[in-house]
Amino acid sequence: MPTIKTADFIWVRLGNKTTQKIMFQSMLKCNKAVQVADWLLCNSAYDLEPATFTFTPEILPIGPLLASRQLGNSAGYFWPQDSTCLEWLDHQPPSSVIYIAFGSFTIFSPTQFKELALALEFSERPFLWVVQPDITDTTSDPYPEGYQERSDGGLGTSTEGSGSSFDCLLPKPLRLELYPEGLSNGVPFLCWPYFAEQFTNESYVCDVWKVGLKFEKNETGITTKEEIKNKLEQLLGDKDFNERALKLKELAIANVEEGGQSNKIFKNFVEWMKS
Repeated sequence: MPTIKTADFIWVRLGNKTTQKIMFQSMLKCNKAVQVADWLLCNSAYDLEPATFTFTPEILPIGPLLASRQLGNSAGYFWPQDSTCLEWLDHQPPSSVIYIAFGSFTIFSPTQFKELALALEFSERPFLWVVQPDITDTTSDPYPEGYQERSDGGLGTSTEGSGSSFDCLLPKPLRLELYPEGLSNGVPFLCWPYFAEQFTNESYVCDVWKVGLKFEKNETGITTKEEIKNKLEQLLGDKDFNERALKLKELAIANVEEGGQSNKIFKNFVEWMKS
């Protein structure tokens, strides 16, 4: 198993001291509940984290499981699904779109938001950016002047939502921190962790699986547009990232297919539930 910094413990990476204490106590309660549980299931695969599952054999992997495309609009989120990007996506070459989504909790400073926006523009690559209305801590327009007009002209597009609305729409994009969907689709990552377990995910993606890169911040705590653009070019220009990502995809598929280890465990669980 890879080492973990104490600063990256889940409860440490959550808000203020009060929130951290609540999460720590919650995890202690979970540890007690685990002792009386009949099954401990995990949405991962043994071949993706062999050292972890060897160390904790009581935790059984049944994944990676993804949301079915047959669910339609029944997903449990409150943001309206924006399908206006579909026509634009249909005109992009396969494996060419950079997908950026930071979920429902991330808040950027206006400076950081603009650095990211400009980096995507300067990359001169097609991108789909899911932007929530409250993604910055300002009430003014967060985009650089004229940015949306330039982007919507063909280079890229941004749309509102939390990210989950678009998981089924993208055949094979480069994604920023979307696990396990990214692994199951064989795409590399650019990791931008914000809180909780995202820092541990980053460690696995970049240090263990080696299918992604981390961003560095400058002395003021900002990830600059130059840093973002450079990491984009580095990731897209190195075929080894894609090759490793495709190997992980093969492992993920093999585990959930008929006869795969995750598939067998899941079936055993279903039979136990029926008994």
